[in-house]
Amino acid sequence: MSELIRPSTILPADRSAITIHTSDGLNLIGEVATPKSEISGSLLMIHPNPSGGGMMDSHIYKKAANRLPFMAGIQIIRFNTRGTKSEAGQSEGEFDQGKSEKLDVLAAIEYCFDELNVKDLYVIGWSFGTELALQYARDKRIKQLILLSPPLLSTTDEDLEFWVKDGRMITALIPEHDDYLKPAQAKLKFSKISTLKQIDVPGAKHLWVGEPMVHLVLSEIVRVIAPNKLPLPTEF
Repeated sequence: MSELIRPSTILPADRSAITIHTSDGLNLIGEVATPKSEISGSLLMIHPNPSGGGMMDSHIYKKAANRLPFMAGIQIIRFNTRGTKSEAGQSEGEFDQGKSEKLDVLAAIEYCFDELNVKDLYVIGWSFGTELALQYARDKRIKQLILLSPPLLSTTDEDLEFWVKDGRMITALIPEHDDYLKPAQAKLKFSKISTLKQIDVPGAKHLWVGEPMVHLVLSEIVRVIAPNKLPLPTEF
């Protein structure tokens, strides 16, 4: 008998704790959730602002790790940036407003390729995490970026200009009722990036609360990485 997918649902995957070492000597905690079958792609997740409670277990990311390896064959790599704490523990160092976090992002990307031997790496940022992705996740081996509720508070015109010239695809999910960047503003900000697909989500808010919003976000992630796995089930 089938059961509904609920917020607490955890589907089968091989899950293991990881430690990422930064170039300035810090140890960052994380977790990798790997499909038990073939990997369709790997997704590195950069979490929201820790000063507002963001961490590797922020609900969309936790649910992605709990579901997408099984549902879509996507390997999920999560980690806490410096000074950030979650149930798994606290990464060393102190929050630096997105400056020294550059070293965290670079170290996480290298970990994916050097230690996990990923083949196809995608990077998602949520809120503060989108700033880190746009500014620092520029490694040519990364396939695409996914931006979830980008505030564009610290991302500069020069940062955006990099992506104008880069040519890789970017998918940006913009909530109708976002606290920072609403769809019309996002369209202006991103207007020069011809490879950016903006998805405006009616009724959505910055934190994507509620199972319908979680399903929508996870579906858009799968649309980028493994579209043949759609539609995602609501039961298992």
